[in-house]
Amino acid sequence: MLDLELLRSFVSVVDAGGFTRAGERVHRTQSTVSQQIKRLEEDVGQPLLIRSGKDVSPTEAGERLLTYARRLLSLAEEARDVLSRPGSEGAIRIGITEDFAAYRLTKLLATFARSHPNLRLDVRSGQSLFLYRDLERGELDLALIKRAANEKGGIAVWPERVHWVTSKSHPRDTTAGSVPLIGFASGCLYRARAIHALESAGRNWHMAYTSSSLAGIQAAVAAGLGLSILSEMSIQAEHRVLTAKDGFAPIDRTEVALVAAPEASPATLRLADRLAEYCESVQAKAA
Repeated sequence: MLDLELLRSFVSVVDAGGFTRAGERVHRTQSTVSQQIKRLEEDVGQPLLIRSGKDVSPTEAGERLLTYARRLLSLAEEARDVLSRPGSEGAIRIGITEDFAAYRLTKLLATFARSHPNLRLDVRSGQSLFLYRDLERGELDLALIKRAANEKGGIAVWPERVHWVTSKSHPRDTTAGSVPLIGFASGCLYRARAIHALESAGRNWHMAYTSSSLAGIQAAVAAGLGLSILSEMSIQAEHRVLTAKDGFAPIDRTEVALVAAPEASPATLRLADRLAEYCESVQAKAA
């Protein structure tokens, strides 16, 4: 018999590409995850992972086991969900930033909701500053937020690529005078990064357009009202990316973090696993 907990750690190590990040996802220490993989390798009688420094990858036997492990874990989750009916599983209150909410993440949440008919999802989108505040207040169970790189805490973390953008059809002349900025209201990480970058370069700036929605910011950039900072997934065909050659140096590093409340329910952690898998796939495609 294969231990499901060992399989869950094995899948997490492969998906995360290392023991430390896998431990954060399954809420175990790095040494505990390493011991679990060792036990699993002893159970199957074969090495499952190739270790190269901090990076790991599956062996041929590990790749074969990975397919079965995913199926077994999925089946176990389905059985647990079926046995929990007709009682309610409660609710998950989740906060996500608007750029993630506007794209494929809503489909993932809808799929999760359909597979858990007795579970209620309470989803809200907004700025990371306010989502994290709500999480600390106990008003959210799970949050996918933007933050400065290398901050502590979180189930999983991914580096983020952000760029200066202008209109492709109506680019602004920024070689002289005050730089017109487009962004969210005060408190937005991107807005703070943009202002800091300009002031560090000794350039004047002013807010030309402030919006409470990502769609408003995207439209304002496309129309040529000013410049903004957007994540790669938010850049549209009507936008042009500005580089150091245009006089706009790369922005200080930011990251996407998946953070759960201290007493997160099993259902919340299952949803966190799905979100982590999605973000891993986005990161892999962008690499």
